Amino acid sequence: MGHRYRCQHHSSRPESTHLGREQGPQVRDPVLAGPAGRRRRRTSCPRRRPAALRAWDNGSVPTTTAASRTYRETVIVLGTYPLGESDRIVVCLSSGHGLLRAVAKGVRRSSSKLGARLEPFMISDVSLVHGRNLDTVTQAVTRKAYAAPIVADYDAYTHASAIAEVAEYVAQGDGETASEIFALTAGALSALARRTHAAQDVLNSYLARSMRIAGWYIETEACVRCGTQDGLVSWSMAGGGIVCTECAQAGDRPLSGDMMQYLRGVATGSWEVLQGIEDPTAGQRVGALLRRYVQWHLEREFRSFALLERTS
Repeated sequence: MGHRYRCQHHSSRPESTHLGREQGPQVRDPVLAGPAGRRRRRTSCPRRRPAALRAWDNGSVPTTTAASRTYRETVIVLGTYPLGESDRIVVCLSSGHGLLRAVAKGVRRSSSKLGARLEPFMISDVSLVHGRNLDTVTQAVTRKAYAAPIVADYDAYTHASAIAEVAEYVAQGDGETASEIFALTAGALSALARRTHAAQDVLNSYLARSMRIAGWYIETEACVRCGTQDGLVSWSMAGGGIVCTECAQAGDRPLSGDMMQYLRGVATGSWEVLQGIEDPTAGQRVGALLRRYVQWHLEREFRSFALLERTS
C-alpha cells in the first residue's frame, strides 16, 4: 500500500516519507508553542495612551504642569533673609499681588546670576512658580537699579530702610491698595537714589501718604474734633491731625507756623511748599511726630525708626 502524506503541523507523531525513512524529532518553537507543547497565539502589545488621558479615564484630575503654575510680576525688593547654605527668602512688593515672599535658590553663591537683581531697593521683573508654602523665583530682569546709589549714601540708606520696613507692614493688610503702595514706594526710592529731595522730606511725605492709603488719613486743613479752620495750633496723635485752641487737650503737641506749613506740604507731596519754610528744624520735629503717629496706630515698633532717632 502506498503511504499517505500528511502535513507535519497537523501530526503529533512522526510519519514515514516515501523513501521509507523516519523523520527526526520536531524542534519546538518557543514562541508558537507553550510549555506543554500546545500552540500559543502571537499577540501584539497594545499602544499606551497618554498619561493625561489615562488620568481622565480613571476619574482623577490630570496633574498640572510647571507652566500652568508660573506667573510674572514687577516687584520692589524690600528685604531678604538667609535660607540654608545658599538660598534666600526674598520679601517683595508687587503691584498685582501685594506683598510676596519667595525663595531664590542659589543666590548666595558667587556664580549666581540672580543675586544682584534681588537685592533690597531693586525693582525687577521676576518669574515665579507657585509652591506649597512659598513661591520660587526662576528668573529676574532688572528694571531700576536703586540699590547701589542708596547704599552708597548712609543718610539715604537709613531712610530707605525705614520706607521698606513700613511698606512691608502696610502692604500685607489689603491687596486692593497694592498698586498705590507700589507706586508710592517706587517714587520714594527713586527720589532717594537720584537725590532730588532731602532724605527726611521723602520719608516724612511717604509716612503721611502711606498712612492715608492704609486708611489713617491725617487732617491738615481743619480741626479733627470740631471741623473749624481757624485757630489751628496743635497736633493730636490720637485724632490723627491738627486741632484748634478750643479743642486742644492734654497730650497734644503745639505746632508753629512753619511746622504747620511743612506738615501740609509733606501730606500732599507739594515740594514747592517745603522750599519756602524758613525754620530748618521744622522737618526734623514734624518727622518725629509722624514716626510716633505711625507706630501708635500700627501698634508696632520699627527698628529703623530707633536708628533715625539716634542719628537725628
